[in-house]
Amino acid sequence: MSTPIKTGLCSYGHSGYAFHAPFLHVHPGFELTAVTERSKHLAQQRYPSVKIYPDVMSMIGDPSLELIIVNTPNYSHYEYTKAALLAGKHVVVEKPFTVTSAEGEELIELAKKQQKLIIVYQNRRYDSDYKIVRRVVEEGLIGDVLEVEFHYDRFKEELSYKKHKEAASPGTGVLYDLGSHLIDQALTIFGMPEAVFGDVRIIRRESVVDDYFELLLYYPSLRVRLKSSYLVKEALPAYILHGRKGSFIKSKSDIQEALLMKGVLPDTPDWGAEAPAEWGLLHTEKDGKTVKEFLPGGNGNYLDFYKGVYGAIREGKPNPVTPEEGLNVVKVIEAGFRSSAERRVVTL
Repeated sequence: MSTPIKTGLCSYGHSGYAFHAPFLHVHPGFELTAVTERSKHLAQQRYPSVKIYPDVMSMIGDPSLELIIVNTPNYSHYEYTKAALLAGKHVVVEKPFTVTSAEGEELIELAKKQQKLIIVYQNRRYDSDYKIVRRVVEEGLIGDVLEVEFHYDRFKEELSYKKHKEAASPGTGVLYDLGSHLIDQALTIFGMPEAVFGDVRIIRRESVVDDYFELLLYYPSLRVRLKSSYLVKEALPAYILHGRKGSFIKSKSDIQEALLMKGVLPDTPDWGAEAPAEWGLLHTEKDGKTVKEFLPGGNGNYLDFYKGVYGAIREGKPNPVTPEEGLNVVKVIEAGFRSSAERRVVTL
């Protein structure tokens, strides 16, 4: 393997601790070189050789770094990604790619000019539950798909301790947050819709940001409904698909985040394996006979994302999540807000 990619991590909060640092640590093609931490220096406790910077811009200016991971609040994605590109770095930027499509388009053009990669961190493409859903569709196990419903629900009346998530400012709210995951999953399987209808609301008593949404994506012969709410005590299945031959029902069951938050490193052969109790129910027709069975979910693995990042930077392989794909997610979010405000279907 060639020289490791020296990488700087813009934040060591939840995402830095769980979703990025462990995978950079176990993948031999990366070197977690620098982290931005203002005071606690928690990263050095786990990764002693890492260099700590007091602010993001100082770290971006480090000439030894080749890759910057922008995992800061949504409103700052544009600023830090632009700064990193101008400094000659490749960038992994968390979802949503940017707050507005205009920002995303500008960054895409800048990346081309700088001849650097922007890779959007859409980790839920690598969840075990989503991977089996995609397989069901791609292998035609329920025939032509006619109706789909994806859920990402929580039950949490109280506001987040993360102040930036609960401020009425650009890029906050559940549609930008959890919606980015659901939209990306839908677009990855079905492509861009022709039109969007959105219902975006605030339902928690003290909230000033949207914490409920329903999007309806219109395709020529398919409807995809995406829903998220912070006040769902008894969750429905996360994935419900109906086709001409049958149906597939699946829970949200990926275990990686829970393991990562416990400090477990993603370096075991059985990493991300689903429990049999969480396997999805397939009720369909095979060879003219009705079949009702549970499909093994397999393994989720966010390391596959970083394998893709390494391949794109070092080996010229395809970008695992292109900025154009990230931009499409933002366009659907914008259409959802506009539809909700105007109470009409918005054509894309």
